[in-house]
Amino acid sequence: MSDVILDARDICRDFPTPAGPVHVLCDVTLQVARTRLTMLRGPSGSGKTTLLNLLGGLDTPSSGRICLEDQEISSASEARRDRTRRRSMGFVFQSVALIASMSAFENVDFALRVAGFDRRKRARRAEECLAQVGLQARMHHRPHELSGGEQQRVAIARAIAHRPRVVFADEPTAELDTAMGLQIVRLFRALIQSDGVTIVMTTHDTGMMELADVVFALEDGRIARA
Repeated sequence: MSDVILDARDICRDFPTPAGPVHVLCDVTLQVARTRLTMLRGPSGSGKTTLLNLLGGLDTPSSGRICLEDQEISSASEARRDRTRRRSMGFVFQSVALIASMSAFENVDFALRVAGFDRRKRARRAEECLAQVGLQARMHHRPHELSGGEQQRVAIARAIAHRPRVVFADEPTAELDTAMGLQIVRLFRALIQSDGVTIVMTTHDTGMMELADVVFALEDGRIARA
């Protein structure tokens, strides 16, 4: 089995505007290693979120090729990319995007239902994941009853529940203080060790870099060269 789980080659992403196309990513080539924490860093507007969305099959490049293991996702149909996301990928967003009317347990259970997880095993799996992120005592609380860090941990439990191969996290620590942000990144590292998952996250916080296995720096839509 190859050590590379994601392979992106010559990726460009343009967005049309009345004044002409805006080139957000230009000739980006990178490989993401399996069971590693990879960070995409750069200032606002550098293209890191656009690249994360392309790697996660949420968007398609204007040109170039992206493969998840031996499966090309960049040219796949929306239906096929949707199946790949539901089966093989998890997502953590800056806004956490929890369902306000549901408890932490219900949020994770709902994600398992969407992923088609065996209904006989859903409750146990939801409890396992919330325990992994240290929320076994808070699983029946709704989002407004949880702190920002606890909400983000629920979002992480939800993302890993269906046992994805890759988890994509877009600025998961941006709304947290430094101590809580470091706690979230350390949790990612623990999940890599325990679950064998690969994690790709974006950040502009240089304080997080020392916890990464690999860092790709983006500047003006390109991978910065050392």
